Amino acid sequence: MAKLTLENLIEQNKINGKRILVRVDFNVPLDENRNITDDKRITASLPTINAITGNGGKCILMSHLGRPKGERNMKYSLDVAAEKLSELTGKKVIFAEDCIGDKNPQMISGMKSGDIMLLENLRFYKEEEKNDPEFAKKLASYGDVYVNDAFGTAHRAHASTEGVTHFIKDCAAGFLMQKELKYLMAAIDNPERPLVAILGGSKISGKIDVLENLINIADTILIGGGMMYTFYKAMGLEIGKSLLEEDKIELAKQILQKAKDKNKNFLLPVDMVVTDKIDGTSTSSVAAFDKLTDINLMGVDIGPETVRMYSDEIIKGKTIVWNGPMGVFEVDEFAKGTFAIAEALANATAKGAVTIIGGGDSGAAIAKANLSDKVSHVSTGGGASLELLEGKVLPGVAALTDM
Repeated sequence: MAKLTLENLIEQNKINGKRILVRVDFNVPLDENRNITDDKRITASLPTINAITGNGGKCILMSHLGRPKGERNMKYSLDVAAEKLSELTGKKVIFAEDCIGDKNPQMISGMKSGDIMLLENLRFYKEEEKNDPEFAKKLASYGDVYVNDAFGTAHRAHASTEGVTHFIKDCAAGFLMQKELKYLMAAIDNPERPLVAILGGSKISGKIDVLENLINIADTILIGGGMMYTFYKAMGLEIGKSLLEEDKIELAKQILQKAKDKNKNFLLPVDMVVTDKIDGTSTSSVAAFDKLTDINLMGVDIGPETVRMYSDEIIKGKTIVWNGPMGVFEVDEFAKGTFAIAEALANATAKGAVTIIGGGDSGAAIAKANLSDKVSHVSTGGGASLELLEGKVLPGVAALTDM
């Protein structure tokens, strides 16, 4: 990634005394009382914030929260994030009650070196997601320098991720953005081999482009989750009432053929956990992949034989990318396969492999398994990491200043 970084700006002494406009991802989960239930996205931005304030910059943060649909809805106010950030940094965070409010220029001019300000939710304005140039210009007027540290929104060309870069000369990647790109781009462009890709999740349709790209670059591909049943159907097998994308059967056949033509180690589960109710209230059993003949049963997880087979493949890998759970991991009884894969990744990491979890449900699964700190990198951006794995260019990254 030949893009300007915050590290470069610090080396060039472009932070001290300057207004640094920073796009962060404070889209944190809240409970019904608006308490933050997981502050990982805020803590992930601390290295960038602390580097700016520690080098004498005036740190002006902007983010979105939830989906207020372009209207001012205080349920989605970032005031709770400002409080949490104050607590984490030990500094009083100035909170601007409107991201483009009339008082903002005066508040910013009153900031001292090392101060932090957080602007109210960007998505209170529909202009943010529309990448409106005038809205972007107003935001850009608050900064001498722009830093994008919101990897989770880098796949969207919004006013705060792409638009502002047209009005500010120096636009750099923050530490979190840099870390995300380092791991994910290395896995795609220059992985240490064997490269093992584990793909799960409910549907092939959400992973078509990832599958197409990874068939070209991965050495081994392990399939799990709901998408496996469409592959089985493409092979002429019965799947009971398991999840099926009828309109993707032909595509699944093409993917299987492509993997064969390219001589890839493309593996599907050899057994599965089956049940008649997905909520875990019914008994479950294990069935071989070609023995799901009961039309009242559905597959909900990979089986123990598959866990053994996949774990053996994972431990051989030098670079391992995981995107998508192996089953209905939200139900404890059907989380065993997903947790076992997480455990295998932790073991591979301990043996020196680079292990990358692609955010979203995979990130939630490895957190639920209490193994987030036992792998090399857990991405903070599900959609953005998916698009990178698809081989796409992220607008929020492309917009940064070239080196």
